[in-house]
Amino acid sequence: MTDLQFDQRHLWHPYTRLHSKATLPLVERAEGCTLYTRDHGPLIDAMSSWWSVIHGYNRPELNKAIEDQLGKMAHVMFGGLTHQPAIDLGKKLVDITPPELDAVFFSDSGSVAVEVALKMAVQYWQGREKPHKRQFATLRSGYHGDTFATMSMSDPDDGMHKRFHGLLHEPIFLDAPPLGFEADDHVVADYLRKSKKNLQQNRDKVAALVLEPIMQNAGGMRVYSPEILAGLHDICKELDILLILDEIATGFGRTGRLFAYEWAGICPDILCLGKALTGGYLSLAATIAKSSLAPDIEGPDHAPLMHGPTFMANPLATAAANASIELLLSSNWQQKIKNIARQLREGLSSLFALPQVEAIIVKGAMAAIHLDHPVDAARVQQIGFEHGVWIRPFRNLIYTMPPYSISESELAKVIEVITRSARGMRPAIALRRDNLAIARRDKPST
Repeated sequence: MTDLQFDQRHLWHPYTRLHSKATLPLVERAEGCTLYTRDHGPLIDAMSSWWSVIHGYNRPELNKAIEDQLGKMAHVMFGGLTHQPAIDLGKKLVDITPPELDAVFFSDSGSVAVEVALKMAVQYWQGREKPHKRQFATLRSGYHGDTFATMSMSDPDDGMHKRFHGLLHEPIFLDAPPLGFEADDHVVADYLRKSKKNLQQNRDKVAALVLEPIMQNAGGMRVYSPEILAGLHDICKELDILLILDEIATGFGRTGRLFAYEWAGICPDILCLGKALTGGYLSLAATIAKSSLAPDIEGPDHAPLMHGPTFMANPLATAAANASIELLLSSNWQQKIKNIARQLREGLSSLFALPQVEAIIVKGAMAAIHLDHPVDAARVQQIGFEHGVWIRPFRNLIYTMPPYSISESELAKVIEVITRSARGMRPAIALRRDNLAIARRDKPST
């Protein structure tokens, strides 16, 4: 049995059947924006390893940070102990987020970071002697992770976790925000009016509104207006509902601002970060709250926040995160993101005329082609292999979130693969959505 046969028979991969017939590319090493595979040769990574490897692979600065820390200790429990990399990272995160966000909880992954935020909200209202406020509100077309509480907030109709609904504590769903970074004022006002009505009817039981700011990711690669985010923030304030922002995917520059909430000029009550936090080197996440919430989270009995991951604030991961943030902030990252966005807009604009294309979304270092029918993922990936690009479409989407370090020539190859793939898909007229005329009439969202 070859190694790949063993993999195919015994190893479960994300969102893949155990005995899938697909033979996966075997990555032997990675450098810059390229994955070097055994059977498919070098592949430009259009996915940033699920949106986390923002600096590219094998960066000397990040390698050195981990090597230096490894010589001291790889891990030590954070319960009852502390260490310098965690302290340094806490300082950095407090420094680059709004002054009110000054209490940092480290965890292992983005899903857990959101779970921690939910626990904070529940304990907060218990401390305020309002234990009935224990339900959550969220947006349709959202995604917040694969753990049980976060799964419950995936779209119950179109989300990837719909088979688990009924087992989970169901949230209150607000409509998905209308598509478009520059939405019409009347559309924004109508959406906010409906959302406020829904939240107002449930204000006595809603602990927090949980959402991805500006850009919904795994739930559908959708970009929406900052005015909507600002409006939802104001509604939460008015109705005494906490606002939790999930910036696992959007944080650290992906949308063109360091954090996506900056587009709306707001500050959440709780912020969740992950993915690019370590530059994609190790799994680490952070839940950052206003310390003003802490007295009520702890309550009259002074109970601690009831969560404690074994690998919380892992020294290697926090060392990598420190180096990654320093590398990002010392670079001309804003211009890099602008250049990527410009090239994506220009390179993909020809697809707008295709009948099978419902919308073209470009925001920062992200572009998504929305088709009117499900994508033949195997076919798209084969086109990628033929042109030296690693791409992973899903549902009706062909998209890219490349590393910020990608070169113009490398991104041109990614655009070519997306273009060839979209042009090769036939329109499914029967599946056209009601908003097709609007989506196709608008310019690509930026």
